[in-house]
Amino acid sequence: MSLERKTPEQANQENLVVMGRVSGIFGVGGWVRVFSYTMPRSNILAYSPWYLNRAGQWNKRELLDGRTQGKGIVARIEGCEDRDQAAELMSAAIGVERDQLLPTRPGEFYWSDLQGLRVNTVDGVELGRIDHLFETGSNDVIVVKGDRDRLIPYIWGKVVRQVDLDSGLMVVDWEPDF
Repeated sequence: MSLERKTPEQANQENLVVMGRVSGIFGVGGWVRVFSYTMPRSNILAYSPWYLNRAGQWNKRELLDGRTQGKGIVARIEGCEDRDQAAELMSAAIGVERDQLLPTRPGEFYWSDLQGLRVNTVDGVELGRIDHLFETGSNDVIVVKGDRDRLIPYIWGKVVRQVDLDSGLMVVDWEPDF
């Protein structure tokens, strides 16, 4: 029996959480615009190194500088010295190592931890799996893909009754026909 060995770099890549993406070029000095998934958006600048994913490959890069610029975020990344190099990073996902994230309090979860969980009603009816989440003005929404797509409000205690990351299950108080 042979065991597959992973390099430290491969192990790190499996432990990445996507925190944003490169959304544009800023100036001529290699700066990029960043769309951050963090709250507040500027929190993405607290993490380094970043792992950038282009064409399925993760590459480790140090964050050299960053700031808010108008309503957005701009950053200077290691190895990106001019506009052409910045253009090569367009649409790259930005990941950070999970151990860089702050621990969550009871009842708090990172969205990336919820994606892929099975979703059952309190009566045990399986609705599908969490595909992704998104924000609205009033509350976050869980997109569950199963026999059909369902949009379920993420309201802890009222709709979302239980999250068990170890067993990969979320229990919701939701009518299966809705």
